[in-house]
Amino acid sequence: MNNYFSIGKLVSAHGLQGELLVRHSLGKRSSLKGVTAIFLEERKNSFIPYFLQQVTVKDAEHVYVRLEGIDSKEAAQKLLPGQIYLQEEDFKAQTASSSPLALLGFAVEDAHHGPLGTVEEVIEMPMQVLVKVQINGKEALLPVNEQSLVKVDHKKQVVHLDLPEGLVELYTNI
Repeated sequence: MNNYFSIGKLVSAHGLQGELLVRHSLGKRSSLKGVTAIFLEERKNSFIPYFLQQVTVKDAEHVYVRLEGIDSKEAAQKLLPGQIYLQEEDFKAQTASSSPLALLGFAVEDAHHGPLGTVEEVIEMPMQVLVKVQINGKEALLPVNEQSLVKVDHKKQVVHLDLPEGLVELYTNI
């Protein structure tokens, strides 16, 4: 089974030919070079491929995409709003190593509690980044900011955190 990683979302339809504006969190300007298909989640864990015909870079966070079979503004609007996913190998090739999204799939270790789980989702907030991890079967949102981040080991794929006292207990003692 393939692993799919969310890279952003479809923001709006653009023009009359079915072009879509995509806002991504890849951490760098990207024309999605080498990517043949993006995936949209039409139902939970059901990813439908849409093949890229053309990609035009707008700025560091946005690209315009033309998808095969989507040739009108109305067809494009039916896909809105939607999260966009890439397969794991495309995701790794497109994401800047400094981007918070690059933490997907990394193990999370706390200075006091040791290994906590694997990063399932990265949520970017204005002042910090949150990572979603399963701790004892419960969804936990952990802050990754100047105060909590010790280091990121890209080689071993581990995020080392020093979380505030009591935060992990919120998820383990419920």
